[in-house]
Amino acid sequence: MAISKQTTEKVRERADIEDVVGDYVPLKKKGQNLWACCPFHNEKSPSFSVSPAKQIYKCFGCGKAGDPIQFVMDIEGVGFNEAIKHLAQKYGIEIEEERQLSPEAVIAHNERESLYIVLNFAKEFFANNLQTEEGKSIGLSYFKERGFTQAIVDKFDLGYALDAWDKFLIAAEAAGHTKEILLKAGLILQKEGDASRFYDRFRGRVTFTIHNLGGKPIGFGARILTNDKKQPKYINSPETEVYHKSDILYGIYQAKKSIREKDNCYLVEGYTDVISLHLAGIENVVASSGTSLTENQIKLIKRFSDNITVLYDGDAAGIKASLRGIDMILEGGLNVKAVAFPDGEDPDSYARKVGSSAFVQYLDEHSVDFLSFQIGLYAEEAAKDPIKYADLVKQVVQSLSKIPDPIIRSVFVKKSSSLLEIEEDILVSELNKILLKSQKDQFFKDKRAEEEAPTALETLLPSPKEETSNFRLIQLQEREMLRLLVNYGFEMVSEELSVCEYLLQETEELTFETPVFNKILEIFKDALKQGLLPQPSYFLSTEDVDIKREVINLITPKYELSTLWESRFQIFTTHEADDLAKTVYDNILHLKKKVIRKMLDEARDQIKKAELNKESADLVSEKISVYMELKSYQVAIDKQLGIVISF
Repeated sequence: MAISKQTTEKVRERADIEDVVGDYVPLKKKGQNLWACCPFHNEKSPSFSVSPAKQIYKCFGCGKAGDPIQFVMDIEGVGFNEAIKHLAQKYGIEIEEERQLSPEAVIAHNERESLYIVLNFAKEFFANNLQTEEGKSIGLSYFKERGFTQAIVDKFDLGYALDAWDKFLIAAEAAGHTKEILLKAGLILQKEGDASRFYDRFRGRVTFTIHNLGGKPIGFGARILTNDKKQPKYINSPETEVYHKSDILYGIYQAKKSIREKDNCYLVEGYTDVISLHLAGIENVVASSGTSLTENQIKLIKRFSDNITVLYDGDAAGIKASLRGIDMILEGGLNVKAVAFPDGEDPDSYARKVGSSAFVQYLDEHSVDFLSFQIGLYAEEAAKDPIKYADLVKQVVQSLSKIPDPIIRSVFVKKSSSLLEIEEDILVSELNKILLKSQKDQFFKDKRAEEEAPTALETLLPSPKEETSNFRLIQLQEREMLRLLVNYGFEMVSEELSVCEYLLQETEELTFETPVFNKILEIFKDALKQGLLPQPSYFLSTEDVDIKREVINLITPKYELSTLWESRFQIFTTHEADDLAKTVYDNILHLKKKVIRKMLDEARDQIKKAELNKESADLVSEKISVYMELKSYQVAIDKQLGIVISF
């Protein structure tokens, strides 16, 4: 499906950057902008800036930048069209199509899009199977036995895979889906040793649909309902282009709003645990789906809340084995609490056993901070054995070292001292050893990486140091010229001359050496030819990510001067916009000076080369004349800039 330009423009007009970003991270106002910890990388201090006035976001830590559409593309991991659809749905905008494509053309359009389409088909196929005779007697009856209502079945897109080798495959092919895309989606398998035989991956099982943040089906978990010990209890979709197990959490789509509202996320292990909590009225819950918690899953939770409560099955040995997950959560900068259920119980079984109100009450009464939980687990055996007691102290200190915030860490050190009945100084001393070692390891790791890897600039620039230096200086000055052009191009430096006209006239003979800068310059010139004087927003309408990111860098200052300097303290400062004519003129001179410096270096090299090759005196003299002429230009520019130099 090709989305019409009218739809795209409506989305651009309606989408508000504060509203869109606010769906994923809490924003706090500071100055003219809004700030948050970046949702794209782990950080302690907010460096992610949102400008409501300019309708852009920019992270000064990792460099991510864009408008509302780009934000959705970045955070959801989708293409431009998917981002438009997402925002259109959010703002109730009807999606108009340029033209209707055939099913074959849709599949060929894009493999990623095709995967979403076929996975959605599978979701609907499995759901519809619940209305068949087999589905009602086996799948639907299983859900009803567990107390799942029809509303819950619909909410989580639960279904049933028929107990047949290729019922799904036949239906999918009849709907126009190819075996190739079905294989890539992980929905069918190819028989070993027979390239012509294919069969359904999911057979005779109830299905749990796994959604991405935007609510699209990306995979499935399937539970067997028989006691066949030769078969695994659960089978899951394999890794695909759209499904990466370590990046997603089951139930996140249904939970994200509630997690943000409650400012807490319950973490459980399985699909049915999530659904049982929803039945109990608790919607801020996700599951790691039986896999070990990953760093990316922790970052996903942190987008919506800094608080997480881990719900453990009533199995002491299993809890101890999984405590590593708490350390990872602490390391990710989240505040952690934990709840353990009675022996033999899990969130699903206990919720069904005691009912909704008692279950909610149990969570409230038994939720404790990670430290009390960890010490409580080992308290009984540690009290009887000094060695185990010492091991417990070491485990606690190790966990404390994972807390990135020094104030929070200090609070828990005091609490540890009280709970463990051990001197605080001893804990601090051991903690400092771990922290110091960690800092040293990181320092040497960074240093090795810095020494071994070339910088991003070195991979693009010539190898001689002098040439690299010249290129970098010119690149920075080109960027400064573009910054003035994009920010002030529509301002006037005189009654008849605008900033953009002045800049472009004075630098007409120069060619930018940085490709992305050249592109921006050409867009600006093309707009002028069409009679347009482009504002910064003009450049953000492009689909070129590099241009969009660079323009945002040009219009987004990292720091802004507080208005209190002038309003309260009566301290007045000059701004570049106060005298644009001088600002622009000086920039032009600096750019020309750096270009001439490069040309001087090249001329000097040619003279040396001519002398080494023993070329004729006239040829050497001619090259010297060129050098001297360039030098005179440099002196003239230096004088205008107030710089005095000698030959």
